[in-house]
Amino acid sequence: MAEKKIKIGLVGIGRAGWGMHSREIEKYQDLYEVVAAMDPDAARLTEIAKRFKGCKTYQDFDKLLADKNVELVVVANRSPEHTPYALKAAQAGKYVFVEKPIALTYDDAKKLLAASKKYPGKIFCRHNRRFESAFNHIKQIIDSGLLGEVFLIKRRCHSFQRREDWQSIIDCGGGQLNNWGPHIIDQGVQFLDCKVKEVWGDLKKVEALGDAEDHVKIVLKGESGRVYDMEISGGVLFPEPVYTVYGTKGSLLLQSEGSKIQLKLLAEKQNFKHTISSRISPPITGAFGEPETVRFEERSFDVNPDWEVDIWSIYKYLFNTIRKGEKFPVKMEEAVEVVRITQVVKDMNPKFKTPDAEFVAKLDKIEKPACACAKKACAKKAPAKKAPAKKAAKK
Repeated sequence: MAEKKIKIGLVGIGRAGWGMHSREIEKYQDLYEVVAAMDPDAARLTEIAKRFKGCKTYQDFDKLLADKNVELVVVANRSPEHTPYALKAAQAGKYVFVEKPIALTYDDAKKLLAASKKYPGKIFCRHNRRFESAFNHIKQIIDSGLLGEVFLIKRRCHSFQRREDWQSIIDCGGGQLNNWGPHIIDQGVQFLDCKVKEVWGDLKKVEALGDAEDHVKIVLKGESGRVYDMEISGGVLFPEPVYTVYGTKGSLLLQSEGSKIQLKLLAEKQNFKHTISSRISPPITGAFGEPETVRFEERSFDVNPDWEVDIWSIYKYLFNTIRKGEKFPVKMEEAVEVVRITQVVKDMNPKFKTPDAEFVAKLDKIEKPACACAKKACAKKAPAKKAPAKKAAKK
């Protein structure tokens, strides 16, 4: 017998709600039904009602929460609104699926953690890059021991973008640390077995037209000593490989999304002449003593982890958790750890400070402009008023 569909109330018909969540939900039409949507823009509500037949539309969040037909509230509006909307939906007795970043501050993330304990099995985080095929295959190779003791993992998301939307403005919760950051930090936390000991980060604004950072450099060190070195940048013209992994028995390279995984391994059988270093001075004609020949083995293959998974899979796992009681792969504690790391990096770079709590609270009133960037955009478009000409003084 087929499981009953989960009825969704979609909050935010923007780039994420329209272009990501809606597409993913359509992929699982046998599991989900969009019965309601909320957005302050009436024109967007008209479009979503066409896309999902029978979908009720609201411009008021409280009215969507009052809709008894809604089981799962998908929070996909602007970043500063994620935490307050998720908390309110949980308090209303709904299941909640929160878009990243789940919170803009560590304090807000801890509120979500407390709510998840108060309402167990109700709040879930959309860290969908946890299900990325390349990430899972590379983690599988690392965990297998094929590369030996892995001591350094490099992760890169490089591009060149003169970005001008709200994601480039601090007051809107923009910046690449909040945009791509949660995905790539979450992967790093997993590579370090959720045991992050040290955090260092640097933020820069390079090409984006707003005031938020578009270049992110973070280095995480795990309790094991393993280092995760990540970069997200919109100011790079020569992109580095998306994954590079160094281990004591070999190295791994993934040049770009869609390319093959490359391995270069130390061959199992070697004819090494030495077993330990020597204190004796080497010959004056040699650089490092008696040279040795090292044999290597090279492999190249498609990204294809042992289990079928991709970035679309998260909605399938969410359904199995809600309807079948299976364990959701993304733990709330892990998502909160991602925000903690984000907060540490923000504190190191106060120029890109997150909006304060009072400002975020104002954003909860969706009938008004969602963020200061709306005013800034208007200011850019509106011609400056000329000061009235002074009348000539009478002689």
